Amino acid sequence: MSVGTDPRLILRDEELDAGLELMMLGEAALWAAVDAALEAENLGLGRSHWRAAFLIKRRPGVGVQDLAQLTSLSKQAASRILSDLEAKGLVEKAQGDLDGRRRTAVLSQDGAAFEARVGERLRAQLARAYRVGGLDGVAGWRRILSALAGTRTRSSPAA
Repeated sequence: MSVGTDPRLILRDEELDAGLELMMLGEAALWAAVDAALEAENLGLGRSHWRAAFLIKRRPGVGVQDLAQLTSLSKQAASRILSDLEAKGLVEKAQGDLDGRRRTAVLSQDGAAFEARVGERLRAQLARAYRVGGLDGVAGWRRILSALAGTRTRSSPAA
């Protein structure tokens, strides 16, 4: 048993399934907001593009390999998404500090504005949900999501 787990917490399959259902429905609501915002942007970009822009905002200097690992995309798909963002002027690539062959990405000013416009809808939705959940709910949900994300949360900025 890991540190911080409560041995009294025993969940039945029905309770776990109810949690999975709510996570799926919540995710669908968030992605619907992303889709609507992306349509309004009229750039021909999809969810993966915004997701990459968001992660680059949170982790400036991320490279193709890192992005692929964080998102479970193939390296080829991550590379294409970064290239699409660069072609639209939303991302700037530079040589990596440790390895000149590796190209790292940062958001351009236009990219930061793009991420903010699309992300604004999600942040508003999440803020409303957090207010319903209360302070204890917010902290608990972050712990749960962090446990689900596992190693992907390493080296992430403090939330």
